[in-house]
Amino acid sequence: QAQLAESGGGLVQAGGSLRLSCVASGRTFGNYGMGWFRQAPGKEREFVAAITRSGTIAYYRDSVKGRFTISRDNAKNTVYLQMNSLKPEDTAVYYCAVQYYGGTYSTPSAYDYWGQGTQVTVSS
Repeated sequence: QAQLAESGGGLVQAGGSLRLSCVASGRTFGNYGMGWFRQAPGKEREFVAAITRSGTIAYYRDSVKGRFTISRDNAKNTVYLQMNSLKPEDTAVYYCAVQYYGGTYSTPSAYDYWGQGTQVTVSS
């Protein structure tokens, strides 16, 4: 079983930056893919970014490409999401998740454990 804890959310003006962190405990962190998702009020949870267990391959939803960067530090059991040039439409609760058994990296159901989420609010 894993426990995930996100931090780094907050209120920022459009064009600003935030760096989210997710610390994992439980199974050996470096053996599994990780993902970031977000959920805005009244909307379904959507894929933001994912990274392979080695950190060599990253995936992004189209709307964040060139603005967000996912990375990981396996020695610290931590995955990061650097968010630059933030827009009001990025406002959501952001969740990290771990994928133990593989599957489509962009599908929430392919992930096995989730953090509690951290709120990101971007003002215009």
